[in-house]
Amino acid sequence: MKFLHIFASTVLLVLPLAAQSAANTGVTVTPASTRQMILPSHGNMLLGVFYLAAGAEPHPTAIILHGFPGFEQNLDLAQTLRAHGWNVLAMHYRGSWGVKGDFSFAHAAEDADTEVRYVLDPANAHKYRIDTHRVIVIGHSMGGYMAASAAVLISAWNIGAEYEFRRHTGPEAATIEGEAKSLEEDSNLMPLAGTSGEALAREIYKNQQSLNFIQFAPAIAPRPVFVITASDGLAPADHALVEALSKAGDTHVSEQHWDTDHSYSDRRMELANSILEWTQSNLPH
Repeated sequence: MKFLHIFASTVLLVLPLAAQSAANTGVTVTPASTRQMILPSHGNMLLGVFYLAAGAEPHPTAIILHGFPGFEQNLDLAQTLRAHGWNVLAMHYRGSWGVKGDFSFAHAAEDADTEVRYVLDPANAHKYRIDTHRVIVIGHSMGGYMAASAAVLISAWNIGAEYEFRRHTGPEAATIEGEAKSLEEDSNLMPLAGTSGEALAREIYKNQQSLNFIQFAPAIAPRPVFVITASDGLAPADHALVEALSKAGDTHVSEQHWDTDHSYSDRRMELANSILEWTQSNLPH
């Protein structure tokens, strides 16, 4: 995964809602808008939306990466961030939700890289009013692994630690068959193409080291990181990342825990506000 090498800067600045108004009419010169997006990624086209904040000046910009398989899109977070002057890009990975191509964890990581490259490209930054020095990636669940070199991780799924975790918590030894069955639960594979529970389980088993986000700690330790957890079973692994970051010298790593479900169903406004407050308190102005 090359995502760590691409995301070179996570310097952020939170701005008030930027809306320039005509002197006499009070009409916004550059209003907020929503663009349908199609991004080429490794021979396929990613689909999604770009929420653009009001105002003609460059805006801080967030990329939201959804989880596995992505029933929760976190688009309410996108709307809240836009209302506070942020652009927000939200895309689907290859092989998910009608996007052509085959889904895999490796492909999702490559697609996350593609999105970061896109917003950092000078031509795209000019077109969409992006301040490339103020870009942040927000990842939920599986997306938290994809965003582990960025700043905000929401119930991040440490994919590569799956077998080790099940070995210590389950009544039986972790197996590919058992992991495949778990991945297939709750209709998780319905929105995905070109894969199967067994294929994904084998991918995890064969790539346990590279899919373990603890390995990122030394590289991301110089950056502010916000780890958010819920009562969904992922908190211990996410706390282990916090400890690894602290051990690596990160003095700007923060944690927030709520007793809620994996989708933060009864904490949505608090979730959005916490992210905004964290950027204001932990990042340079």
